[in-house]
Amino acid sequence: MTEFTLFRANPRALLVFLATASLALPSPSAMAETGGVLTAVLGSCDAEISLVKDRLMEPKDHDLLGLTFTTGSIGENKVVLAKSGVGKVNAAIASALLIERFRPTRLIFTGVAGAVSPDLLPGDVVIGATMAQHDLGTWTDDGISRRGFANPITGTRNPTGFPADTKLLARAEQAAARVALMAAVVDGTRRKPRVTSGVVASGDTFIASTGKRRELREGLGADAVEMEGAAVAQVCHQFKVPCVIIRGISDFADSRAEADIDKFMEVAARNSAMLALEMLAE
Repeated sequence: MTEFTLFRANPRALLVFLATASLALPSPSAMAETGGVLTAVLGSCDAEISLVKDRLMEPKDHDLLGLTFTTGSIGENKVVLAKSGVGKVNAAIASALLIERFRPTRLIFTGVAGAVSPDLLPGDVVIGATMAQHDLGTWTDDGISRRGFANPITGTRNPTGFPADTKLLARAEQAAARVALMAAVVDGTRRKPRVTSGVVASGDTFIASTGKRRELREGLGADAVEMEGAAVAQVCHQFKVPCVIIRGISDFADSRAEADIDKFMEVAARNSAMLALEMLAE
């Protein structure tokens, strides 16, 4: 007998099944009542969160609609960690579910990005002082006119760029002065990575175009480009959760991007995660 047949024959069995399934999920009120600061850490893929996951003590997995959220601690910090998947929609889904279910005090997104600023090289880290969706707005014959749309919670228009929480931004910049980052070999030269704050653009396409890179620099003043951060920033803005986005540079967002990201993914993801961990060390 299939589950469907069982539930048709016995509707009460369906009610019991649903009630039992709901008990498997952490209760929002129970999570909120644990007290203290709970830091959420998100990344889009295993490479972006593996270093943080390795540092997590007493990890416990929670399945929520097919996504895995892992709670635990790093030092004195309570942490909930998750892999969102690539792209703005996946990132928004994961961050919204995390916020609703776990009620984090703050959220840090860690991952990699392509360099838009000519001053950035692989291994460097960018803290998103401002997050902007580069593909949100109105397309005309003259190109894209970027603008925010209404926040359905307040009815007010969202900004084109979402600023990082000022306290988290300051915390990240202070951590940057202490963190030990992995050196990267770029064009045969081993160099010490640097950390800077700037504008990070997000969109649902992987940028591997010199022309698009130039447009992002001229049109948005972008320093780096990726595929999730601004969506997470919007979710956090609408739900009033302080957040900051951290990105390690993995490529130049040009015709070499797909080859470069394979080459520099490890150092870029590691350096971004190291800065996130240093923020938790305070």
